[in-house]
Amino acid sequence: MSQPKKRGVSPKTIKWIWCAAFAPFALVAVMLLLTALGTFGRIPSFEELENPRSNLATEVYSEDGKVIGTFFVQNRSYVQYADLFPSDSTLRIRLDGREVPPIVAALISTEDVRFRNHSGIDIPSLARVAVKTLLLQNTSQGGGSTITQQLAKNLFPRDTARNRGRIARTAKLVTSKFKEWITALKLEYNYTKEEIAAMYLNTVEYGSNAYGIKSAAHTFFNKEPDELNVQEAAVLVGVVNAPTRYSPLRNYDNAVARRNLVLSRMAKAGALTRKQCDSISALPIVLNFNPVSHNAGTATYFREMLRLVMNAERPRRNQFYTEWDYDEAVREYENNPIYGWCHKNRKADGKPYDIYRDGLKIYTTIDSRMQAYAEQAVQRQLEKVIQPGMDRQYRQTRSIFVDATREERERIMRQAVRYSDRYREMKSAGFSAKEIEASFDKPCRMKIFTYGGDRDTLMTPRDSILHHKGIMRAAMVSVDPRTGHVKAYVGGPNFRYFKYDMAKQGKRQIGSAIKPFVYTFAIDHLGLTPCTMVPNLPVTIETANGTAWSPKEAGKVVYDGVPHPLKWGLARSRNNYSAWIMKQAKQPAAVADFIHNMGIRSFIDPVPALCLGSSESNVFELASAFSTFANEGVHTDPIFVTRIEDRQGNLIASFIPQSQDAVSERTAYTMLTMLQGVVNSGTAGRLKWQFGFEDMEIGGKTGTSNKNRDAWFVCVAPKLVTSAWVGGEDQSVHRISGGEGSVMALPIVGEFMKSVYGDGRLGISREDKFARPTLMPRYDCDEQPEGADERASETGIAEDDAFFD
Repeated sequence: MSQPKKRGVSPKTIKWIWCAAFAPFALVAVMLLLTALGTFGRIPSFEELENPRSNLATEVYSEDGKVIGTFFVQNRSYVQYADLFPSDSTLRIRLDGREVPPIVAALISTEDVRFRNHSGIDIPSLARVAVKTLLLQNTSQGGGSTITQQLAKNLFPRDTARNRGRIARTAKLVTSKFKEWITALKLEYNYTKEEIAAMYLNTVEYGSNAYGIKSAAHTFFNKEPDELNVQEAAVLVGVVNAPTRYSPLRNYDNAVARRNLVLSRMAKAGALTRKQCDSISALPIVLNFNPVSHNAGTATYFREMLRLVMNAERPRRNQFYTEWDYDEAVREYENNPIYGWCHKNRKADGKPYDIYRDGLKIYTTIDSRMQAYAEQAVQRQLEKVIQPGMDRQYRQTRSIFVDATREERERIMRQAVRYSDRYREMKSAGFSAKEIEASFDKPCRMKIFTYGGDRDTLMTPRDSILHHKGIMRAAMVSVDPRTGHVKAYVGGPNFRYFKYDMAKQGKRQIGSAIKPFVYTFAIDHLGLTPCTMVPNLPVTIETANGTAWSPKEAGKVVYDGVPHPLKWGLARSRNNYSAWIMKQAKQPAAVADFIHNMGIRSFIDPVPALCLGSSESNVFELASAFSTFANEGVHTDPIFVTRIEDRQGNLIASFIPQSQDAVSERTAYTMLTMLQGVVNSGTAGRLKWQFGFEDMEIGGKTGTSNKNRDAWFVCVAPKLVTSAWVGGEDQSVHRISGGEGSVMALPIVGEFMKSVYGDGRLGISREDKFARPTLMPRYDCDEQPEGADERASETGIAEDDAFFD
């Protein structure tokens, strides 16, 4: 009897089953191999993985270690993994048997719970995606990308071109996935898990122009990453999935739901207990929103000046009115390494530095505390005193333009209209001149600036221009005379509305602020002393063209003929005493060269009227030049950057100030005593009686240009020299009366110095003394001869307005 045939699967069939089962894996292996070999396009090399390119924001640091601003295309800064750990150990979380920062616990729990158990590719997650997502079309299960794969995608983005067919796009997506897998494997080989987690947090976008965890922590909570608590960490991890949809600022309810989902996953992963999760989920999201803006924050004018200086190109002649100013700009560009630094220096790859993308660290001389005091002083005086006075004058005169004809006022407004953003945008859009002109007379909703805060109103654009023309401006710079370090820099009242920088960019006639340098010339070159007696009489000088020049005085001044010492003339800012010195000097060009050597780099017309401040300068130059007195006669060029580091913290540039002897120690100290006289018994007396600067060594000089157009004050203390200016955008916008430097500019400096002296952390004290040279004579002369009291008292203290007639 024959045996029945055995039924079953043939070996051949089994072989084909096994082949079919392993075919996908073999195909994946082949695809990975081909991808690694570059068949589907290049993938990042190990060198690129070691130095991933990313748009990193350049950070600007104050001298006391605060980040005062950034330059960026994407507001991104890197932090190390160790910098994520809270200093308070109770805020740290245990996950998978390890102590981790809250932000890392939230990230792993939400995005890749098996993060520590794979080498870049999570096979179980891929299997889940294959079955549930691809076969069953259940998209709620999410993707299978690990944190490492997402990092690879962030560092080396996919080709997102959409002008392909569906098959082509699918093929491109598949090859991109294989590239990300290979890159993820390389990342896992090159970096530790901690480094990968930190890199991921540094590269992703969090919305509101925040890229990277450091920027996000600052933007949403005004904290450092190591200060984030669990619920804040959950908010930031949640927002990454869709920055707009889950923005706590724009879509609060969505953000809360997403945060609670992250907290739930943290509980599921063991990072939180269920009780902790429920408790934190019940809390509201509390933001401390601080969006980064070039128009807001600390030292806005300084940051813009720094940006312009570092990106400066070699000066061109058509940018300057005079040959002198052009030559000085070229000299500055060639001799000062910070000017045009980005163009002058190259990276290892031969490309110039880019402050918007290279993640530089720029360490400046600005003291954040002094900067805050300076901005507060400018704001307070403009808001409480200066602008209200100007507004009262406007209500009385019905015009913000003083001594201007109708044609001049119309010219000012026409020019302002053409320079406005509205005009440029409408012209670019193709509107006719008639249409543009008509639009400026049509009321519309807008936001305007006031010192009490921005105000929403209905106004014509033309009236808006007129309104902002009437806003008084101020600028202030403070310098350490011993080092040349710029400690505080205010270029205007509000950078968003008034971009023009009056601290360094703008120049105005400096009036009597120039007189100390004229007196210094008299002491250093003519052999005069503070006690040299000069009769109080008008002075007439024959000019080079044969005409006679005789300066006028401000205020009610009586020429009584009584001799007074030179220091009397400086304290009262008498024009005839400055003119008398010019008459003795005989050579205005020699005086101009001398003043240049003291630190005023702007052009000075070599005419007798220079002694009254007919030339133009700015508060930056004045602070620099007056520092020569407090630095024992040595002029030190101001600097505002001490060093620059690259993104890894390597030093790539350092800067030291240049110095030169300007006058002798004795001459410098002699002038310091005369400047103290201006405070003790002259036009700057307000510094004593209003701000209490008595029984201390402090000097200063007021200055006012013709018709109160520009008000100046420079304060000289042993460790700080501060200069301030007040005026209008247009010179026809000024006070008719009460616009002198002693009234307008001095209180700004006084307010600032009072705050500085009151802060014991700054190393500046009321007990500071000027360095007195050895064998220095004392000039204890009477300011007027005996018996002249009655006649001298009639003259009083003259205002310091400058007249050039």
